[in-house]
Amino acid sequence: MKKHKLLVAFPTVLALAFGVAACGGDDEASSASGEEVSGELAVDGSSTVAPLTEQVGALFQEENPDTRVTVGTAGTGGGFERFCAGETDISDASRQIEPEEEKLCQENGVEFEEIVVANDALSVVVNPDNPVTCMSPDQVSEIYGPDADATSWGDIQGLDAEYDEELAIFSPGSDSGTFDYFTEAVNGEEGKSRTQDVNVVGENDNATVTGVAGDPGGIGYFGFSFFNENQDQLKALEIENEDGECVAPAEETTQDGSYNPLGRQLYIYPSAEALQRPEVQEFIQFYLDSLGEVIPQAGFIPLTDEQLSESQQNVENLLSGGGGSGQGG
Repeated sequence: MKKHKLLVAFPTVLALAFGVAACGGDDEASSASGEEVSGELAVDGSSTVAPLTEQVGALFQEENPDTRVTVGTAGTGGGFERFCAGETDISDASRQIEPEEEKLCQENGVEFEEIVVANDALSVVVNPDNPVTCMSPDQVSEIYGPDADATSWGDIQGLDAEYDEELAIFSPGSDSGTFDYFTEAVNGEEGKSRTQDVNVVGENDNATVTGVAGDPGGIGYFGFSFFNENQDQLKALEIENEDGECVAPAEETTQDGSYNPLGRQLYIYPSAEALQRPEVQEFIQFYLDSLGEVIPQAGFIPLTDEQLSESQQNVENLLSGGGGSGQGG
């Protein structure tokens, strides 16, 4: 996984909220400044992160009834296209922004900050009737690799159980950050994946749930929250890590790094221009303040104490104009 980095320093005009929030009272349900705000916030991007942002947005609207938070699911790549065109205030992302996306933002004068909001265990799921329990990345690549031609589970070499059902392969679309992360981790090159005999579901992760649950040869992948929500219909495979151990996707294995190479971080990217508006400043602070409550409800994997401290520091820098190392637009 790429190391988290700060990307831009913001103007001192953003120094509104955090100082008051840091000294705030017990009314954590109110905004960071202790006053209600109003306005519309447009968010788009990752379908993996969207359920988390939606729940935070709903709570924020309850406390600030004159605000409206809209959350789209164009995919991480599609979300960055809109964000870098100045069409949204915040971009949800299941991977870090890529150089060509940074360049597009710079060309359009869109400055931004990267904030980690949750951990994720990208989960490879199969039908519960499938007796296979563990696969190596190489074995998964025999199904999803760009040159893969396996048509049945019996074509996969070295599985821990015999199974000969015909494969029913499900995959997100190419705008998905999950697709980008998975293809790089499993196939060795981002964006390179099998195209024949694959059910491409776009950003509709529920279609993967339905497809895999309804076919004994089904296999798919998505964020941990979707597996967590549908574990009565699916089985998540253990993945052989770099130490040769079979490890299941879970909170502990993701936080301690043993669920590799499919453990990852999830992000939000607010723009500098949007952050000049009080309602966006309040929402970003509210987002981090709400994670302890919302993440368990939404089925996500919490940040470690160290990660949360870093994200809070990033927000403090962002709102106080302290910025960080990295580059601006």
